[in-house]
Amino acid sequence: MKLSRYFLPILRDDPKEAEIVSHRLMLRAGMIRQASAGIYVWLPFGFRVLKKIEQIVREEQDRAGAIELLMPTIQLADIWRESGRYDDYGQEMLRIEDRHGRDMLYGPTNEEQITELFRDSAKSYRDLPRILYHIQWKFRDEVRPRFGVMRGREFLMKDGYSFDLTAEDARKSYNRMFVSYLRTFERMGLTSIPMAAETGPIGGDLSHEFIILADTGESEVFCHRDLVETPAPKDVDYDADLSGIVEEWTSKYAATSDMHDHAQFAREVPEDKQVSARGIEIGHIFYFGTKYSDPMRCRVQGPDGNLVTLHSGSYGIGVSRLPAAIIEASHDDAGIVWPDTVAPFFVGLVNLKTGDAQTDAACEDLYAKLRNAGLDVLYDDTDERAGAKFASMDLLGLPWQVIIGPKGLKSGEVEVKRRATGERSTMSPEEALNMLVAQVPTGAPRPIQLD
Repeated sequence: MKLSRYFLPILRDDPKEAEIVSHRLMLRAGMIRQASAGIYVWLPFGFRVLKKIEQIVREEQDRAGAIELLMPTIQLADIWRESGRYDDYGQEMLRIEDRHGRDMLYGPTNEEQITELFRDSAKSYRDLPRILYHIQWKFRDEVRPRFGVMRGREFLMKDGYSFDLTAEDARKSYNRMFVSYLRTFERMGLTSIPMAAETGPIGGDLSHEFIILADTGESEVFCHRDLVETPAPKDVDYDADLSGIVEEWTSKYAATSDMHDHAQFAREVPEDKQVSARGIEIGHIFYFGTKYSDPMRCRVQGPDGNLVTLHSGSYGIGVSRLPAAIIEASHDDAGIVWPDTVAPFFVGLVNLKTGDAQTDAACEDLYAKLRNAGLDVLYDDTDERAGAKFASMDLLGLPWQVIIGPKGLKSGEVEVKRRATGERSTMSPEEALNMLVAQVPTGAPRPIQLD
């Protein structure tokens, strides 16, 4: 994409309303703009990040055997009354009435909707197990929305739901999602720490939240250092017994300050292995047994011909929260530092002297070759000053920058900068092309090319 033709409203100064780094940088980098309290427009640059994250989530859900569908955002109140949650959920739920006087709601979650769907569709134990998921915009009327998309009222969420014949089978589905989440977040350049958690209004007696460490996190986190330094499992066979992997990750101490006291942490973890930091929740999984199946009569015919009430779980990922969480974990004084797999563009190409025939020709040639090689490129072909272009590129945080100017071209060279380290090197345009193609990460979703 050529910057002269793109819609990228960059702000030079820090917005006064932004309290945390991610909110400030997302506004400055032209990723989002507020429409109303806790509700944001996703501008093209931010939307590309959102789509990259969404695709990684989708690929890992599919790999784990989950099946994608799409449920409506507006739900009938009757199914929530059937489960007993309509009056209990609180003011976070946006309740509405249609022109026929029917009570409706803008769904904050979908346990009731999916249970009704499965109840009316599955008839036999042969229809099990199943994990269904969708990626959908939701609304919760937060009393105090803040921190940009980190705690908004409207948000994009992946929520999945498992249905199994027994509690033992349901635990297998839970383990699938547990391992899938570890892999999902690592593909985004994040180290996620699973922590036993309260189940809240979702219900159930087994739950883990996945937290990344960041200075501006909402919760105080205490955990064993091995959880921070251990990579997610590779080449997982999801049909195998995953309990050993889950046990390995849950056997070491990990808790937020509101779940356990400091004394227990000090007793259980050697001093040189203690990590105390702030954390941001990016995913949450629950096993809630028959909490919804019982009142909603979600049953199938078992192997012996008798009706069996199904066991269920739910699995959420805050897709629209993740760009902010990633920025909180990966930025510097100059701006965002995107992990390779979720960067909106992989390369930022900078023309230091737009209008110079030789420089323009070299930039156009490399731009075309990078795109033909399948790389997402943002080409700054504007007539801004060089200093402004450098500052904008660092703010946007693309993994690689290629800088082309008349002086370097006289020697047949371009400058290549790695944003994360600041390391610079000079090479021929052809060498730069080959090097960048070789650097594309295997875990990246497919490119989104425009222009």
